[in-house]
Amino acid sequence: MLTDRDQDALTAAQAQVNRLVLGKAREVQLAFVALLCDGHLLIEDLPGLGKTTLAHALAATLGLGFQRVQFTSDLLPSDIVGVSIFDAQARRFEFHPGPVFANVLLADEINRAPPRTQSALLEAMAEYQVTVDGTTHRLPEPFFVIATQNPVDLSGTYPLPDSQLDRFLLRLSLGYPDEAAERALLAGEDRRGLIARATPILGGDDVLRLRQAVAGVHASEALVDYVHALLARSRQAPGVRVGLSPRAGIALLRAARAHALLQGRTAATPEDVQALFGAVAAHRLVADVEAGSDGAALAMSILRDVPVD
Repeated sequence: MLTDRDQDALTAAQAQVNRLVLGKAREVQLAFVALLCDGHLLIEDLPGLGKTTLAHALAATLGLGFQRVQFTSDLLPSDIVGVSIFDAQARRFEFHPGPVFANVLLADEINRAPPRTQSALLEAMAEYQVTVDGTTHRLPEPFFVIATQNPVDLSGTYPLPDSQLDRFLLRLSLGYPDEAAERALLAGEDRRGLIARATPILGGDDVLRLRQAVAGVHASEALVDYVHALLARSRQAPGVRVGLSPRAGIALLRAARAHALLQGRTAATPEDVQALFGAVAAHRLVADVEAGSDGAALAMSILRDVPVD
């Protein structure tokens, strides 16, 4: 259970991000779920809908070491992880860390870089380390990747491989703001100025402590059975070519625990699983080409097909 101090800080952090990203309370909550789960976040939507603004607002609120990489077609893996350069005086190679050596890494428009460069993040996201010239370098803790991407049918994009999609705990879309939020955005101050003046609320120790609290949230045997039934159904559902892996099930349970913690509860429920299933599962499901469905529709179909006992 969270202490009163941690609960107040977590509430204040969410409130600040919601002041910076208007009308997207649910998406902000999902972003905090990813953070508390020691996972990574993929934000997919059309240009101009606030993907980068949400990433910057999170980074400013966390008050952690932050780096932004703009992914482009000519970006090289060494531009992300770093490079070894020969020091003539010392007569040895010296490693120069890349921007991945940060607590929060914003991989902006990640699918505008070719697959070889996209894959440079795989080891970092999975193992929290990078290997350059046979030497392994640990990344700072906590380490949190926020990636944005444009829909793959836009020009100049490369689809993320399934192996990299699986490294993202959650994928969310922002969509167009509602009328009230859009009017407030049009009439209000530029978001960049507001973010620049935002006060850090959570620090590294706070994030690590909150992650430990997530691990302490109870998940009953019945809840584990429910998640297992969802995994099994995903591998048999019509229109699905590749179902959910055990790793996806672990991610779903972890996310449900974090969702419960954000609600001030000490135990996760089926409602937590249902609230997060689409964000956890949709980008991991591979549809049959002939089915004509996308991952989000398949996820909702699977959720409807599996009853809660």
